[in-house]
Amino acid sequence: MKAKRNRLTLAERVVIQTLLQEKKSISYIAKQLSRDRSSIHREVKKWVRKPTDKYNAELAQFCAKEEYLNKRNLDKINTFFKLKVFVYKGLLSDFSPEQIAGSIKDIYPNDTIMSISHEAIYQHIYRHRQSRLGRKLIALLPYNHSRRRKHRKYGTKRVRIPDAISIEQRPLHVENRMEIGHWEGDTIVGLGQKSAIATVVERKTRYTFILYLKDRKSETVTHEIAKHLNNLNPELRKTMTYDNGMEMANHKWLTTQTGMDIYFAHPYSPWERGTNENTNGLIRRYFPKKTDFNEITEQQLKNVQEKLNNRPRKVLNYKTPSYMMEIEINKIKYQNYKLN
Repeated sequence: MKAKRNRLTLAERVVIQTLLQEKKSISYIAKQLSRDRSSIHREVKKWVRKPTDKYNAELAQFCAKEEYLNKRNLDKINTFFKLKVFVYKGLLSDFSPEQIAGSIKDIYPNDTIMSISHEAIYQHIYRHRQSRLGRKLIALLPYNHSRRRKHRKYGTKRVRIPDAISIEQRPLHVENRMEIGHWEGDTIVGLGQKSAIATVVERKTRYTFILYLKDRKSETVTHEIAKHLNNLNPELRKTMTYDNGMEMANHKWLTTQTGMDIYFAHPYSPWERGTNENTNGLIRRYFPKKTDFNEITEQQLKNVQEKLNNRPRKVLNYKTPSYMMEIEINKIKYQNYKLN
């Protein structure tokens, strides 16, 4: 039985070159090298397409090696050092692959090297997930799953939130983060899906509320959000973009109580609430997966909330969310003072 060998060696390619010069057949060469005829046929046909073509062993070996390194071992991130540094710095800054892919497109719009999709970043991270580097990269993801989850397929019988207003109808100016008062919300589910907390983040300042929930009922979630946001000036309550979970089925009541328009992201589209997703990733560092939030006190949640709101953020030029929120509140007070 022939031993299995994947790639031709330089010595074998020299034999191929020599025997071709002697006008030997493909079958003869394959027999001399104990190789399958198809392997030799593919190798020769790469270089010899017409009678005048000549096979060169050293050139064929060099090209095969380059092809192997670039197509088998190196993806785009490993190939281009500048791109690799950008992606890794983004991960170290708690950016998701979607945020990294979006920001690099904005910073380098016409650079083909400095362009990559979020899917390519995920593939790079999980390519060698068992290695030391692979484990470190996975730990930097917002949801550090050891394996990539399969894409979910949705059935036509999925329960929909009644009268939900899609994010597609959200005013365009909300996207640019120039105006205060636009929030993103979500729930973080605990052990066995039997407990949860709610998170609400202001898009411009990144100011965060972490809310204790006695249960996951929609009435409980919306009442807690209303209770906390109603302590703010009405000018700080304009819109909220929420996850597509059924805990926001009571959204009309929330709009009535707070004056905020509620918009819903598309199902399983976390990048549409990137600020909230990034914040949830930071919260998970204090309350990792499988945390039972029934055993976490409101004071513990408040302590983490204070840490996040007093944490310098690169995206805020290393100002804290609390500082930025205070500036916005003072602006509103000054404007109201001038009007009066």
